[in-house]
Amino acid sequence: MFQKAKNIDTAFKQVRLTALVVIIGSILICAYTIYQGHALVATTQQRVYVLSDGKVLQARASSRRENIPVEARDHVKTFHHWFFTLAPDDKVIREHISKALYLADGSAKRQYDNLEEKGYYAQMISGNVSQTIKVDSVQVNIENHPYAFRCYATQKLVRTTSIVTRRLITNGVLRNVSRSDNNPHGFLIERWQILENRDIQVKNRR
Repeated sequence: MFQKAKNIDTAFKQVRLTALVVIIGSILICAYTIYQGHALVATTQQRVYVLSDGKVLQARASSRRENIPVEARDHVKTFHHWFFTLAPDDKVIREHISKALYLADGSAKRQYDNLEEKGYYAQMISGNVSQTIKVDSVQVNIENHPYAFRCYATQKLVRTTSIVTRRLITNGVLRNVSRSDNNPHGFLIERWQILENRDIQVKNRR
């Protein structure tokens, strides 16, 4: 009688242990499945498919933080290109400066106003001077916002009688703003100033 009760008790404990193991195993499997499902969804959402010439190409989405250094440098380069690439044509000058001012605050507008008051643009037009710029490097500190930057560039002014090469150094800070067609990188240059702009070579034209 007691042996039979003991066997029943042992069997009950074994069944209970088996049931407990099955339940815990089921919970672990469900948790793992849910985790893998979320991971798969997150990975899928980072994939961007682009249709180009009838072919589907896969691109990878990345966070804003990952792209800040590249976008910041390109923003600074683009601003300097539009601000300093000028032709002896009033329409071209206004068009380029307008594009540059979308990328910066009032500090750039003040630089433009100062140059205009000094007759810089009028002299370019009357003297048939073409001006181009090559950005050599842009240093950006992304540790703190707004991001401080310094730009090193080389200007070339082609005049009727000479070609002047200038060294240009500027600095300022970049503040995050909303992206737009006129400002695709979503930065705004603030406190922009020209630290150095001096002739380093003058070559006479024949």
